[in-house]
Amino acid sequence: MSKQKRKRLRCISAWRLQSWKVCLPLIPIIILLCAEVAVAQNPPFKTTLESLQITVNTIWVIFTGCLVFFMNAGFGMLEVGLCRQKNAANILTKNLIVFALSTAAYWAVGFAFMFGDGNPVLGFNGFFLSGSDNSPAIGEAYNGVFYSLKDIGIPLNAKFFFQLVFAGTAATIVSGAVAERIKFSAFCLFSLLLVGIIYPITGHWIWGGGWLGGGWLQGLKFWDFAGSTVVHSVGGCCALVGTYLLGPRKGKYIDGVSYGLPGHNLSLAILGCLILWLGWFGFNPGSTIFNPGTTNLDPNAISHIVLTTNTAACAGGIAAALTTWLDPRDPDSKPDPTMIINGVLSGLVAITASCRFVTIGSAITIGLLAGIIVVFSVDFWDRMKIDDPVGAISVHLVGGVWGTLALGLFSEGPGDLYSIGNGPVAGLFCGGGIDSIRQLFIQLLGIVAVDVSTVFLSWLAWLLVKRILSSSLRVTEKAEIEGLDFHEHRMNAYSGFLFKGDLKQSPLRDQQRQN
Repeated sequence: MSKQKRKRLRCISAWRLQSWKVCLPLIPIIILLCAEVAVAQNPPFKTTLESLQITVNTIWVIFTGCLVFFMNAGFGMLEVGLCRQKNAANILTKNLIVFALSTAAYWAVGFAFMFGDGNPVLGFNGFFLSGSDNSPAIGEAYNGVFYSLKDIGIPLNAKFFFQLVFAGTAATIVSGAVAERIKFSAFCLFSLLLVGIIYPITGHWIWGGGWLGGGWLQGLKFWDFAGSTVVHSVGGCCALVGTYLLGPRKGKYIDGVSYGLPGHNLSLAILGCLILWLGWFGFNPGSTIFNPGTTNLDPNAISHIVLTTNTAACAGGIAAALTTWLDPRDPDSKPDPTMIINGVLSGLVAITASCRFVTIGSAITIGLLAGIIVVFSVDFWDRMKIDDPVGAISVHLVGGVWGTLALGLFSEGPGDLYSIGNGPVAGLFCGGGIDSIRQLFIQLLGIVAVDVSTVFLSWLAWLLVKRILSSSLRVTEKAEIEGLDFHEHRMNAYSGFLFKGDLKQSPLRDQQRQN
């Protein structure tokens, strides 16, 4: 065979091996041509616009739901940073497993109890996300067992996912308050009960309902836009009961005197705060489409909610910084970074109930007061010997109560302003008159009803968990002293790292002399 012929054969062989690269540009062209044929066979233009609206709504809800899901990382960083390094792996593991447990419980029974058709107190349809449902059909066209969600024009799975991340947030709140002394198994069992039963029952009263006209608090016109009470107060109440039953950590109170047990990594704590702050831009704006009277996305409302949410957070952080810096009880007081964290988060929790219904100025006021309240609340619970390592009770329970009441004080009232549409009456400080006093009373009634019920149900749940385990909710004294990482998980979060506190002082001094 001649040299020229061999060269030609090699070129042909190389072309065959590389020909698939030439075909690549043809693939999207073929897909586009097929899509054009499919669109040409679709019903008229109106249906296409409706489909596009459903797609946009669904993408928005899933995107904001993912932001809320990412708050799990924020809670994990915040809690691990404010606790000691010997318990870091335990805290991170709890924050990892809690969403998996929440998904199982909410899918099996929680979503049905909260949004399934039933009566004003409890839903009892749609277990395991089953039953008839023709979403994204809305209004009179809807035919299914989740009637309370009939005006939300997105697929059922998207509705479930968004509400699931909210339920997971309520469970994660408990983790920080009971940190550094609870058994891992006890926390897992309680999380299942919280997300499967406790959270959905009270949530049904406010956001659920069915063919009988909604939950009983919803029927009274109790307003909680994105969950100051539904999510945060419920999580805070469960945390309060768990913290009380567990008792304080070893070394926290000696002879009636409170001693600080500082966290090991402030960098992680601040990172966690910033992640939570970001997650709130999904938490509040994402709830727009779930607001009664709203069937599609409203750009004016969404942008307004983003600003009120951010403004309240900033005001809360500034207020907490000034409150700790100008403490008259301590002439040498300095701004406390941990309190600034709690101030930011308290401002976010407080604005959650009213973010769509208040002006930017009112959001500043709500955030400022939330930042001041949280500082004194942390001190109050500490004096009551309620040992909350991260301030979760003060941020979520107290902040949630204040935020829910603030709606009755600062709401602008229904109308075109801020694209509020269907909303609460004008607040007491906005010229609401007698109607605002009635609204404020309804808000207070809802707070008391939800918090008292949650305390009762969570008390029963904690006792049930203790009975199932046939032992204490708390780890042994030895495990608490040596750290939960080794005793609960047989590993350390910082394997291979050497902390100064882990070394004896004499070797350190000897090493310094040798240098």
